[in-house]
Amino acid sequence: MNVVIIDYGLGNVASLSSAIKEVKNCNLIVSNSEQDIFQADKLILPGVGSFDQAMANLRSLDLVRIITSAAESIPILGICLGMQILCSSSTEGSLTKGLDLVAGEFNKFVSTEYTIPHIGFNQVDVSNPSILFEDISDNPDFYFVHSYRLHSAENILSHRTQYIDSFISAFESKYIFGTQFHPELSQTNGSKLLQNFLDYDA
Repeated sequence: MNVVIIDYGLGNVASLSSAIKEVKNCNLIVSNSEQDIFQADKLILPGVGSFDQAMANLRSLDLVRIITSAAESIPILGICLGMQILCSSSTEGSLTKGLDLVAGEFNKFVSTEYTIPHIGFNQVDVSNPSILFEDISDNPDFYFVHSYRLHSAENILSHRTQYIDSFISAFESKYIFGTQFHPELSQTNGSKLLQNFLDYDA
């Protein structure tokens, strides 16, 4: 199996690579090469940083076109900022268009009572049948660190978490998967989720 972590200059690549190697014997590379991406069996879009900078990096590397096309036939998992990039837009910095593979906009948490960003372990409601959460216990904990969240998304199975309000913390369809949390930092539950994605036969 060929697994490509897409390199666009923003991502927790070292810990993610280690987590993948622990759960799957695969040919894992970090690359932004069009050839590597289209030869992949699974794609992972990581991300740590700001949405507007991420999109600027993707545009400068011609990865908007490449990822949008590849995701029509190759399963892709967006993690944290990577999940946000898969969606329509974000108001971080200024309103910026994303890849628009999932229809939804990210907006910043607003609260005078809660700490922002949302940092630490929190539960995900996995009551709906799921590929990502198969054989993971109900209401599992995963590690979050983010200031922007998705309230709604169209035409996709979503799972939710409560912090200030209810937001979408994961979504999935045939080829498009996203987690607002970091599975590579989420211990046993995170390892199982990564394994489920890598084992998924679209």
